[in-house]
This record gives sequence, C-alpha cells and structure tokens, in this order.
Amino acid sequence: MRGLRNQLSLLNQQVSGRLTIKNLDLDCLELVAMHGPLSPSALARRAGVHPATLTGILDRLQRGGWITRDRPADGDPDTDRRTVTVRALPDRNHELFGLYAGMSAAMDRICADYSPAELELLAGFLRRMTEAGHEATEHLTSG
Repeated sequence: MRGLRNQLSLLNQQVSGRLTIKNLDLDCLELVAMHGPLSPSALARRAGVHPATLTGILDRLQRGGWITRDRPADGDPDTDRRTVTVRALPDRNHELFGLYAGMSAAMDRICADYSPAELELLAGFLRRMTEAGHEATEHLTSG
C-alpha cells in the first residue's frame, strides 16, 4: 500500500505540475469534484487544512477556472448571504482526463484480467481502505 500511495502521489505531482497548480490544490479540486458542492468549511475539514489556507487554495482554483463559489440567490430569507458553496467546473475536465489517460488505460488492462466477482471484491477492499484513510485523517485533523 505504501508503494501504491507513493506512486500515485508522484503521478499527481506530475499532473499538478503540468496544470501549474499546487499538489494540495489538485487534492482539493478532486475532493470538490467527488463530494461537492461543498461549503468551504466542509472542504477544509475533509482536506485537513486550516480555513485560511483553504481560502488561498480556492482563490487559485477559481482564478484558474477550476471552481466557482456560488452564493444563495438574493431574497431567500432562509439562507445567510455570507454562505458560499464551492463547485467544480467541468470546462477543464478534458485536461485532467488527458493527463490521467495513461493511468486509466493501464487500469483498464489490469482490470481485464479479473472476473466480475474479483473486481467486486477489490472494489470493496479499496472502499474500506479509503474509509480507513479518511478516518485516520479525521483523527489527526481533530486531535
């Protein structure tokens, strides 16, 4: 697992370098794309970063055309006008997909060697490992 984590980190470093964004910015963009739209505070908790740090990340991602910060419509009495929701913009997805195309093709080749039942088992394992990582991150973030 450590080897896989390290190699994926190196891949993401190359991707973020090609996109001229920081590694942490790419991580936050992926979190918004996977779990969004999110409030900045929810994203900061999920990413394990201080809200002030996240403000800089969101500024860079918004300037780069990766995300938008949406405010509630005027006249809605049930929402705080200061509330912001962060949403990923799909306009630049082709750039991301293109940079990950080599890894995606390799994963397709690897998965072709497994039966549907084996793939289901592997997917369950990966979901459980992802959740364990999320819980460990939450523990370190809150403690």
